Amino acid sequence: MTSTARTDREARPGTGADGGRRRWLVLAVVALAQLMVVLDATIVNIALPTAQADLGFGDDSRQWVVTAYALAFGSLLLVGGRLADLVGRRPVFLVGLVGFALASAVGGAADGFGLLVAARGAQGVFGALLAPAALSLLTVTFTDGRERGLAFAVFGALSGAGGAIGLILGGALTEYLSWRWCLYVNVPIAVLAVVGALLFLPRSGGRAGGPGIDAPGAVLSVAGLVALVYGLASAETDGWSAGSTLGFIAAGVVLLAVFVVVETRVAHPLLPMRVVTDRARGGAFLAVGVVGAGMFGVFLFLTYYLSTVLGYAPLPTGVAFLPLIAGITLSAQTSPALVTRIGVKVPIAAGFAVGALGLLVFTTLGTDSGYWTQVFPGLVVTGLGIGLVIAPAFSAATLGVQASDAGVASAAVNTFQQIGGSIATAVLSALAAAAASDALAADPSAPLQAAVTSYTTVFAWSAGIFAAGALVCGLLLPHGAVRTDPDAAPVVGH
Repeated sequence: MTSTARTDREARPGTGADGGRRRWLVLAVVALAQLMVVLDATIVNIALPTAQADLGFGDDSRQWVVTAYALAFGSLLLVGGRLADLVGRRPVFLVGLVGFALASAVGGAADGFGLLVAARGAQGVFGALLAPAALSLLTVTFTDGRERGLAFAVFGALSGAGGAIGLILGGALTEYLSWRWCLYVNVPIAVLAVVGALLFLPRSGGRAGGPGIDAPGAVLSVAGLVALVYGLASAETDGWSAGSTLGFIAAGVVLLAVFVVVETRVAHPLLPMRVVTDRARGGAFLAVGVVGAGMFGVFLFLTYYLSTVLGYAPLPTGVAFLPLIAGITLSAQTSPALVTRIGVKVPIAAGFAVGALGLLVFTTLGTDSGYWTQVFPGLVVTGLGIGLVIAPAFSAATLGVQASDAGVASAAVNTFQQIGGSIATAVLSALAAAAASDALAADPSAPLQAAVTSYTTVFAWSAGIFAAGALVCGLLLPHGAVRTDPDAAPVVGH
């Protein structure tokens, strides 16, 4: 038996009854790991006010607890996906699980702000190994069209529900145990996933004779994204005109521009430009980035409004977001039928417009606003808009993609979503800080009103981002019904 044949056999569970059961056990393991990664995008948001009070860091620093995870995760996804191809999916998956658990334990035990941020960044690094490997494992495990559709439906449902579960679980853990358990909780989840992976995941070898990592592309993409987001984040403390702010932003833009040039010239690029230059896929990537920006803004700043202004405890704060998730779920279920009949342009553009209206509702919030009169309707409308965008965008992101590019397309979708969120968190945090400072300068005796002003400023900018997304996607995306490729690999976002 050749090594190639042995690798193929090891990479795919059998086709008999035992193989059939094994495939669903693989799905259970991969879905558990995926849930852990998705949880950490939101679970810490609920715990952040309590962690801030416990560790004593300021408002100008708190966004780094969120940004560190999103930035490390988003900037390394392409590299993580390539490593899974080279080294093997199973070993990269296991390394990601173990590393994620260790980073979570360190973060939970952190006695200072610096260690907490470093642990969150490490979570992002190992998450970037875990997520592409998980997606690749499902792709090679489920080859039958019907089974593959069902497997990815389950996987996608967990990914979509992960944000809501994170908010509610984060609230419960913070209120009844400690904010530290929002990080510790990953350890038992990871232990279960590691045991399942060792028992059920097929052994898979890498491509020892294939092309290696596109080292220049990897270095340029990671350095460019880190420099760009760091520069944007430093604007909150140093100001937009500071040399450090402008220098890092300029360096990030230049590095990413060089990355694009390099990717068009190397033999085996980290991100083939054909993946993003297609009109439909390019518009879909843009939509994913914009919707990621809007969701991160709502989750972070509305959490602060609910806890600091309305006085909600952590668990009620998490539960308060359920209308947003209900809206997303409802409209996401109806969007595929629309896409089949009229294509992706109208649902995505309309979804951004509806989402912008929901965000505008939040701009009317005040110190005496009620949940049911203003927060609830804003959440429902925003959720309906996001749901209209997210399902068609992920669907269009791999439309017509070559089989050899399916993995990198999956990683690119997740990269756009995470980087959109991290950039938005940095920029919106800077805008919020400036608005709060101006309000306090005008009336030093009203700190609560200054905080509300900073939140509503963020919501107004977020509404503008969504409105711009509606305009650009309406112009960029092609019109007409989409013909899908039944053999295309599914893509699931985080």
